[in-house]
Amino acid sequence: MTNKIKVHRAIHDMTQADLAQAIGVSRQTISSIEKNRYTPSTVLALKLSRLFGVTVNEIFELSADD
Repeated sequence: MTNKIKVHRAIHDMTQADLAQAIGVSRQTISSIEKNRYTPSTVLALKLSRLFGVTVNEIFELSADD
C-alpha cells in the first residue's frame, strides 16, 4: 500500500509531531506509516481522512502486490 500522508502534511503545513498529536498517536507511528513500515487501522485511516478533509482513497492506495 502506498500513501500520500507526507503530501497532505505539507499542504496543511504540519510536522509529523503535529499530525501525531492531532490524531492521538506517536510521531514514530506517523513516520512508520509514511515509510510503509506500518499499515494503519481503519480507525486511524478515517481519522487522517477527516483531519485532511479528503477520502481514505485519496490518502492510501493499494499497490499491485497488495
